[in-house]
Amino acid sequence: MFSLLSQTLQKTTNTITSLLGSKKDKLTKEELEEILIEADMDYELIEKLLDSLPSYISREALEKAFCKLLDTPKIQNPEDSQQTLSDKVLEVKLIIGVNGAGKTTTIAKLANLYKHQNKKVLLGAGDTFRAAAIEQIKAWGKRLNIPVLSTQHGHDPSALAFDAITHAHAKKYDVVLLDTAGRLHTQTNLTNELLKIIRVSQKALDSLHTAHSLQKYLILDGTQGSSSITQAKYFADVCKLDGIMVTKLDGTSKGGAIFSIAQNLGLPILYLGIGESERDLLVFDAKNFINTLLDSMFHQTNH
Repeated sequence: MFSLLSQTLQKTTNTITSLLGSKKDKLTKEELEEILIEADMDYELIEKLLDSLPSYISREALEKAFCKLLDTPKIQNPEDSQQTLSDKVLEVKLIIGVNGAGKTTTIAKLANLYKHQNKKVLLGAGDTFRAAAIEQIKAWGKRLNIPVLSTQHGHDPSALAFDAITHAHAKKYDVVLLDTAGRLHTQTNLTNELLKIIRVSQKALDSLHTAHSLQKYLILDGTQGSSSITQAKYFADVCKLDGIMVTKLDGTSKGGAIFSIAQNLGLPILYLGIGESERDLLVFDAKNFINTLLDSMFHQTNH
């Protein structure tokens, strides 16, 4: 996993290495500032970070500072809550984001992950705004041998969400992954539609009188770096998000944006999407992420 993360961050770490020329024992503030700008950390955050550090920065000092930046609240896993052994928790996860961020592919990756955890998974083709999105999620379902509940292009996605949840409960599924239409903050109609999907999903779950959870995951395109924060804040304002997943990080040198995203949203980063295959999903590990960056700046130490 650690080597896979190194591969994912290779464009970011290569940029750092080229800026420094060689690895250091300590960095100056000027060197660190240049690194973080190139890695696309938000500049206000860079200034805040530099103010907290000494003139000559050791690996240990920077590691501690980076850890503080990623110290976000941990997501509540419904399986960790106080349920009796006879209870079965139905987890419903709404996948949200703009078009092109990789929502449908991420759903396939999550479905594959849960399937390998021996969970019974149902996919909901809730992006009824685009016929192609319905076909894409159906294709993934067929490839992964995971059932997909769908409706016709243009139909009410809230009704699809309701049907998926009630069907999952009746057939004793563990996880429902619901796709949603990509939307921007300028699209009021789609914003209202998202809020309706959330309301209807929660109502459907509450009517079951059984252990359940509704979580809303935001998919961000890593190649957009810190510029994705504006859209992320919009989604966070519209609905209470539970976590972030960052895609396409292997295709960019903007790995420093992870710090900006975590700080600006105060939400846990759960996964990194690192390719097009259903297996290309990496659980985000803050310590490994930080050490991978530090390894490109400093001489190796035991960590």
